[in-house]
Amino acid sequence: QVRLVESGGRLVQAGESLRLSCVASERISGEKYMAWYRQRPGEERELVARLSRGGSTTYADSVKDRFTISAGNRKTTVYLQMNLLKPEDTGLYICNIPGVWNDYDYWGQGTQVTVSS
Repeated sequence: QVRLVESGGRLVQAGESLRLSCVASERISGEKYMAWYRQRPGEERELVARLSRGGSTTYADSVKDRFTISAGNRKTTVYLQMNLLKPEDTGLYICNIPGVWNDYDYWGQGTQVTVSS
């Protein structure tokens, strides 16, 4: 079973930057996409950014032009560069990698990002 481990989250002030990392315990193949979600208490998990198998990206409207998703060369790591952070970016950021044939759906435990005003 592949494990995903996120890191990089911490307490920052508004306007600062963070880079989150999601590392897989082994190389993944046949992924449909690699994605970051955000979970806030009492709210549904929401998609923040997604990197498709073909390289196209999708971002939530609230993070467009501020966040960038990318993958490492060996596809064992996915990053989320977060610039100009706002208090509303606060949440638990969770990595997700599902298989193109729906044969797997890997989720990490998340890394907490807190942005103070």
